[in-house]
Order: sequence, then C-alpha cells, then structure tokens
Amino acid sequence: MANHQVKLSVLDLAPVLDGGTPAQSFRNTVDLAQHVEQWGYNRYWLAEHHNMTGVASSATSVIIGHVAAHTQTIRVGSGGIMLPNHAPLMIAEQFGTLESLFPGRIDLGLGRAPGTDQPAMRALRRGLHSDGNDFPEQLHELRSYLNPAMGGGVPGVRAVPGEGLNIPIWLLGSSGFSAQLAGQLGLPFAFASHFAPDYLLQALELYHRHFQPSAVLEKPYVMIGVNAVVAATDEEARRLATSQEQQFLSLIRGERGGLKPPVDTMDGRWTAQEQLLVYGKMLKYSAVGSPDTVKRKLDTIIEETRTDELIVAGQIYDHQARLHSYELLAQIMGE
Repeated sequence: MANHQVKLSVLDLAPVLDGGTPAQSFRNTVDLAQHVEQWGYNRYWLAEHHNMTGVASSATSVIIGHVAAHTQTIRVGSGGIMLPNHAPLMIAEQFGTLESLFPGRIDLGLGRAPGTDQPAMRALRRGLHSDGNDFPEQLHELRSYLNPAMGGGVPGVRAVPGEGLNIPIWLLGSSGFSAQLAGQLGLPFAFASHFAPDYLLQALELYHRHFQPSAVLEKPYVMIGVNAVVAATDEEARRLATSQEQQFLSLIRGERGGLKPPVDTMDGRWTAQEQLLVYGKMLKYSAVGSPDTVKRKLDTIIEETRTDELIVAGQIYDHQARLHSYELLAQIMGE
C-alpha cells in the first residue's frame, strides 16, 4: 500500500486539560515523546500559540529542548515558530543552541501567522509593524545568520551559536503563499491540514509546480497534518474524539478553556451549522475509529495527496487513551 513509504510524526499541541495545569501537560508531553520514539515515529513537533488557555507550548524552543533532553533519537522541532513574532537573530540563536545541545535532531519549522489573537499579537510585537508580508525577508535574514554566505544578515552581527550549523528549515502554511515560497527556495513544506484543510490540494500543486532543486532538497518533500483518534472500536474512538470536537467548537465560538473530557454525544451541544463547520471544514482531514477504519481513511488521504509524511495531532483527554491511539496508529501504518 501507499503508506509503506510514508513516515509518521507527531504534532503535540501540548493540551492543557480542563481544570489541569501546564505542568501536567508538560509531563504528558515528555511521556508521549518517549513512547512514540520507541514506536518508530520520525519527528516530534510542538507549536507556538499564545493567549490560549488550552495550549501550553507558548515558549516553544524551551519545551523543544525539554523534550529533546528526555529522548534519545527522535527528531524534535517546531511546527512551527511564528517568525513575525520574533527577531530572526533570536530564532537563529535559540535553534543554534538547541542544535548544539542535540546535534542532528532539531527541526526548525516556520510559519508567518501570528499563532494568536490581535491583543496578544500587539503584546508580542509591540505594535503591528510586522504583519507577515515581510516573511520572505525575515526568512532570508534568519537563514543568513546560519549561513553568512547568503548575505542577508545585519552587517557585523553573528549568531553564536547558530552560524555554520545545519538546521533543517521547513516552511509551514495553510495557503499558497508559503507553498510557493518553499518551492522556489527548495525547502520542505508542511501544510496545516489538521485545522485548515480547504487549500491543501491547491497548495501542494503550487509547491510542486514552483519547486527548484536546492542544496537542501533535490526533489519536493511534503508533510501534511492530520487528526487521528484510534481505539479498539469505532464507537470508543468516536467518543474520545468528542474532546477535539468540543475544542474546535470553542474556537469557532471564541471561547476559552482547556481540553474537555469526552461526552457520549455531541447532540444538543452544537447546531447543525456548527457541526458542518467543524467537520465539513476544520476536521476534514481526520481519521477517527478502529484500526481498520483509520487505516482506510489514511490510505485515502495519502493516495489523494501523495504526501511523504503524516504529522498527526491527537487531541485526546485521557493520557493513557492518547498513548494507546498513537501506539495503534504506529502498528497500522507499519503493516
């Protein structure tokens, strides 16, 4: 089957449970990372989000270092760092530090979205002078600190650590902008289809069409985000998946809060329009069910997208159930 060639990775959104704490979330993150490393997952990425009470990974480079220190071989990185929130020099130094501490294991995935709302965006950027449109210039500056021969850094400024290190840079996106840029620069591309699937196929086509071989890649390399909830039966998986359904419903409604426990049914909790919005749009690239059900769904997604790698988000309330879901997923994808 197609999935024999497809690598499997984890996108950990470091969920804070309803009534729980970030400290508990970080313990679960380390435990999950250690388990998926044993189960043969390729990489473990954490995402930069701010002002979200249900996500603990706001200081992304710090938690990446924590996970890397508690694992041995799995690649650890950002999915992603929102570059407009930062000075390129600081990201070069942070990831230069991580690569120096954990050589050959660090990925730098970069996005141009804020990863937050307008008030937090202002707090992060001290104004809105950086709106993402200068992302190509910021990216060139960052890459130049790692490789001064590119000539895009501030004259006389060096990233120590960072300079001369080979840190794989990925571009992340949910539209055509980063897809086209990644293709032109010959960089690997990851699409955020786990929450914004509408433009996936068009973006992948743009990436392939604009791809130019580079010192980094000879041919295109794509990773797509999917949501997966796997359990012994379809019924149990559907019940577990109500936690992620409630989370997406809260996002639509602009509500705050942590990841909620599963419920027996979502009937009465959302309107027909909200259900359509959650499943027809945001959760389109999701696989929920028994191992057989999930395998069929993922095979279809892989066939449709011809992706090289799947990065899987599993927003499951119970930590043991979350572990079991990723274990079952590794088994069915390894068959």
